Amino acid sequence: MNKSTLFVSQLDPDLAVIDEICAAGEPWVHLIKRGQTFRIVDLEGNQAVDTLFYNAHDAQERYSATDTINRQKKLYLTAGSELYSNSGNVMLTITADTCGRHDTLGGACAAESNTVRYALEKFPMHSCRDNFLHALAHHPLCQELNMSKRDLPSNINFFMNVPVTESGGLEFADGVSAPGKYVEMRAEMDVVVLISNCPQLNNPCNAYNPTPIRLLIWD
Repeated sequence: MNKSTLFVSQLDPDLAVIDEICAAGEPWVHLIKRGQTFRIVDLEGNQAVDTLFYNAHDAQERYSATDTINRQKKLYLTAGSELYSNSGNVMLTITADTCGRHDTLGGACAAESNTVRYALEKFPMHSCRDNFLHALAHHPLCQELNMSKRDLPSNINFFMNVPVTESGGLEFADGVSAPGKYVEMRAEMDVVVLISNCPQLNNPCNAYNPTPIRLLIWD
């Protein structure tokens, strides 16, 4: 297990230029400019936040879990972690983290994976992949970049606990977050963030009860 690093932010929420709530189970998209700081707050605790980042000027450059893990030789993300793109560039740097560990291995839930993992009747249940696809098809920022389902790479699962077993498998375990925990990152380039506030009900990543999150941006 990688050692986690807790680091408290000094930023004042009252000075944020963006301060919004994303409802449980919903998507959220926004532009974050280079030098701005972005915070995700787990308002009620144990809420997985599936997140993708794209170069705001070229969506072919996007967050890469493979590059991020390989370059830092760490499985989990925490304060000090740099988030790399598939072009080898640092997109964001995690500057504050009161949760301590975030997953980038488990991927996003989907109708297909829910069916395989849980039961055939789970197929119609709402999923993060549904949220991503809806945002790609309908949000103006995604439309401007001509994005589609081909632009869905592996994502980050902020606040999600996915231990690696001794045999090399993954477990979706009870969360390590709590009410008010947050992760904060500085944009090293202009990025579009695409979030699915995870609607999963079949495993403990959301404590079987999806809840809202708070999203803030500072200049």
